Amino acid sequence: MRIVRARYDHPDAMKLNDAVQQEYAVRYGDEGDVTPLEPSMFEPPQGLYLLAYDADERPVASGGWRTQDRGAEGYADGDAEIKRMYVVPEVRGRGLARQILALLEDDAREAGRTRMVLETGTAQPEAIALYTSSGYEPAEKFGHYRFEPESRCYAKPL
Repeated sequence: MRIVRARYDHPDAMKLNDAVQQEYAVRYGDEGDVTPLEPSMFEPPQGLYLLAYDADERPVASGGWRTQDRGAEGYADGDAEIKRMYVVPEVRGRGLARQILALLEDDAREAGRTRMVLETGTAQPEAIALYTSSGYEPAEKFGHYRFEPESRCYAKPL
């Protein structure tokens, strides 16, 4: 697998974003994740977006982080928030999400962020397993879905 930096609005990123939104819609019975996101949120040094490609140059995974600081949505100063972690079903179980997560954590740390945070949901047990096995612990709720009962928030010091 080849992992590269990309813009959040890159055509391959949009393709994977559409796929993850469809998966969220099926799992949660709604329209998917409606958290407002802009490509500029993932531009270094305020964030990073990664795409992974297989040997045939097909986009198979994505993930990004964006800067967050104290505000009305419950973030803390120094937070870096994980967004749009996704691996296509055909290549799941090969450690690709864990590899992308580690790269995102390293980049956020180098950018001066002090804590990595993320929000996921109860219908994503694979995501919860990945994050907890990577050192993330339950955190006070934050973000767009902080009032939703299915929402689960996690944090890890960087």
